[in-house]
Amino acid sequence: MKPGAPQALGETQSTPSSPEDDCPKVGMDCEVAHAHADEQDHDHAHHHNHNHAADRVSDRRRLILALVISGVVLIAEVVGGLVSGSLALLSDAGHVLTDMSSLVLSLLALVFAARPADARRTFGYHRLEILSALANGAVLVGLSTAIVVSSISRFSAPPPVDAKVMLPIATFGLLANLAAIWLLHGAHSLNVRGAYLHVVSDTLSSVAVVAGGALMLWRPGLYIIDPILGTILAALVLYTSFRLLREAVNVLLEAVPHHLDAERVRGEVRAVAGIEDVHDLHIWTITSGLYALSAHIVIRPGAEGDNDALLRTVKELLHKNHRIAHSTLQIESSAYEHVSHVP
Repeated sequence: MKPGAPQALGETQSTPSSPEDDCPKVGMDCEVAHAHADEQDHDHAHHHNHNHAADRVSDRRRLILALVISGVVLIAEVVGGLVSGSLALLSDAGHVLTDMSSLVLSLLALVFAARPADARRTFGYHRLEILSALANGAVLVGLSTAIVVSSISRFSAPPPVDAKVMLPIATFGLLANLAAIWLLHGAHSLNVRGAYLHVVSDTLSSVAVVAGGALMLWRPGLYIIDPILGTILAALVLYTSFRLLREAVNVLLEAVPHHLDAERVRGEVRAVAGIEDVHDLHIWTITSGLYALSAHIVIRPGAEGDNDALLRTVKELLHKNHRIAHSTLQIESSAYEHVSHVP
């Protein structure tokens, strides 16, 4: 071995496929994990894996129930819109149909994300959740923009609506959407949050339809209220959609998670006894709630010793303070010459 070469390489595996196989992901070096992982490290990994799997099951159940509710609302609003001649109800039914496609897409993404890693996809299919969130955000932006354009075009000649037929069905749709929001509100993945925003968008649309129907029932001919409410609510949805898109793009760009400060993490690791410096530090998100880190750790001269104990200390710090369960750390001496230094 070349003098001054890295002395140890280790990483914590975040989502083992089974208790018997601590490092199922092909291409991940697990030498330290297999040879030196103590009982506490195993408990941390097992606890994280159990929670992540439980979150996926919970999110799947939420999506299925929300999908059933949206299907009932879609049928009611299509029938009600045709009977009453309400364009507002038919428009809201279109929103519900978009919600259902978003829910189906999110459900499929969760199912595929649970598939195990293979030789070519060493992190598995977790990123499908992020791609789904990106698609949902893009559809929301397009839908919200279309609502704004449509609402503005109706200011000059608002179409008449039979409020007596429209209002009860719109109220039913609103209550059903509120139930779906309640189901999806506690979702964990960014992907399901995208579907949640779709349902929120439709709920806001239902609020506008109910409010407009009530006002038109109270003051016949006051059709202008519908495009006014539609414009305001669509603008709010547009804002939240851009936030979802920004977060999904940041994940795909492997940006530092928004709740983490890379320099703070670097400082905490550098403060560990025996560590002189930390460089080539990278922190990114694999999927919602699953964070990864890689770094080179430079040991102080004369502080060389039990590298496994040092790795264990740093990994426990990262997991406890920042919920970073997957970390790859390279230990070096201060004399080690970096062949290809990456800033």
